[in-house]
Amino acid sequence: MGDAWVLPALPVAGFVLLLLFSPWLPRKGDWLAIALMATAFVLTLVVGRDVQNTIGDGGFHGVARSWQWSNIPGAIEIRMGTFVDQITLVMLFCVTLVGTLVMVYSTSYMHGDRRYGWFFAIVSLFVASMLTLVLADNLLLLYFAWELVGLCSMLLIGHYNDKQSAAEAAKKAFITTRIGDVGLLIGIIILFTQTHTFNIQQILEMAEGGDINSKWLTGAAICMFAGACGKSAQFPLHVWLPDAMEGPTPVSALIHAATMVVAGVYLVARMLPLFEAVDGMPELITVIGLITTLLAAFIGLAQRDIKRVVAYSTLNSLGLMMVALGSGAVGAAMLYLFVHSFFKASLFLASGSVIHATEEQEVDKLGGLWSKMPITAPVFVIGAAAMAGVIPLSGFWAKDEILAGVYHGPIDSAALVLLLISLPITALYMTRVVILTFFGEPRDHHVFEHAHESPSAMTMPIALLAVLTAIGGLVIFEGVGEALGFHSGWLGFVYNLAEGPEEFHVVWWLSIFSVVSVSASILAGVWIWGGEAVPSRRAAAFSPFIYNLLLNRFFIDELYQLAIDKVVLACGQAVAWFDRAVVNDAGVQGTGEATDYLGFLSKYQQTGKVPNYALGIVIGIVVIAIVAFGYRT
Repeated sequence: MGDAWVLPALPVAGFVLLLLFSPWLPRKGDWLAIALMATAFVLTLVVGRDVQNTIGDGGFHGVARSWQWSNIPGAIEIRMGTFVDQITLVMLFCVTLVGTLVMVYSTSYMHGDRRYGWFFAIVSLFVASMLTLVLADNLLLLYFAWELVGLCSMLLIGHYNDKQSAAEAAKKAFITTRIGDVGLLIGIIILFTQTHTFNIQQILEMAEGGDINSKWLTGAAICMFAGACGKSAQFPLHVWLPDAMEGPTPVSALIHAATMVVAGVYLVARMLPLFEAVDGMPELITVIGLITTLLAAFIGLAQRDIKRVVAYSTLNSLGLMMVALGSGAVGAAMLYLFVHSFFKASLFLASGSVIHATEEQEVDKLGGLWSKMPITAPVFVIGAAAMAGVIPLSGFWAKDEILAGVYHGPIDSAALVLLLISLPITALYMTRVVILTFFGEPRDHHVFEHAHESPSAMTMPIALLAVLTAIGGLVIFEGVGEALGFHSGWLGFVYNLAEGPEEFHVVWWLSIFSVVSVSASILAGVWIWGGEAVPSRRAAAFSPFIYNLLLNRFFIDELYQLAIDKVVLACGQAVAWFDRAVVNDAGVQGTGEATDYLGFLSKYQQTGKVPNYALGIVIGIVVIAIVAFGYRT
């Protein structure tokens, strides 16, 4: 565990080697990137084994290893290092496994790309950045990796830089997440000024012990949560994520399943004791999560692009994780993150397989692909069912645990009601995309005739992800967890934190409601979209206003653009005028011109005639004398 720094070092080595030598390596060096990523995954399993051997009845609270980075005698010592605990281990497993499978998938999907070697180099750096982020034992290193994740995401989203839409999407993602990142940086600075350390565990101890001024702690918590909202695309900083679909599909899978978007969730989970020490902060996290999950669920009902539907399902899932964290259910949130990495990666990679085979992304032009794609279709259906929460797939157990966590948590019952509303809506839009893509009659015969199953390099990774999606949630049962070698079962191993191990909660009426509502939504989806009518027309006929509202994503993007055009640009123009007219013309240039003019006028006082100077002296003496006499009297 002390050598966990090797995990990010491996993909960093891949990045450097491919950046320098990929043009001369066989297959542009893709095999090297995959080998190093797979090695990181194997070493993650070794770290997990070491943790299992360390954990005992007293729990496991992490292993830290650090090195001195900077030291100012008598002032401050800054150390950099790694911290491995249960949350770290879950993240390491998801990142390395999904990263490896995405790279294997990319060998076929990205074949023939003009920047093939560059793609694998940046993916390697992307994964390395995420691994560094989750391993960091201090906020300074975490922030460095945080920004590097954002940079890599921009490069990958804009990989097809000859497309205007891709360039705009990359810019939008970079700028939007920067808003949150500024907040995170301010929060880190505040915490450092109050604690004189960047060490995460020390900061959390001081926050729990009440050793940080409450006002400064509140400000730091809000700022750091803003950073989490930016990376994890929480309302109102969610607008970048759907547009990020302009990047290659493997990039979408990596961003949505295991890297960038879960970074914010990880930050909140890691810093949760700090957030819980601030009054009202858990409620704020819950509210933002609820708004995000409901907003995404409704918008997903009307989207026509298969990747955008899956993208909004990611927003839906991220909102659920935030709700769980706001309720204090860290175990439930991390369980959902764990299984989400499987079914979300399978959904994106399967949708990429559809796009690769049909060269079409509009679900209204697909249909009947089940017979054409015997591997991709079942994989997508399994992933969609897990996302919907169909029992006994992994998504059901994770969502059930979140519902139980919210039910037993301190948050108002209204949150539970809104959460229950989101379940059938999620099932409805996932049913819609499944039916329109794989069932019914083909709506574009040209697309259908040219459809075919993808190569094995693409189908093998998604098949493995489908298996993990189907059985991954069963690890919550103690017997299954112990059979896999986890001490005290999977939950007892992963979530055996200071408060003691979490137990698998079962609230039967919630579980029954979940099963019934999801089943009813699936049947409703079959009835709505299983007909022969053009799907978009049928939906629009139901309610044109609602349909257009959902199709245009509640016009939030337009509101942002209006705010930029009418407020931000107007303020910028006003500032520019003030700078030009007041600061420059009146202040700088005006002062110079006034001085020059006064100098011009004063030159006439210099005549060169002695009588004039003598007269001036006499007048001055007289004036002084009069003033002095008047003062004395």
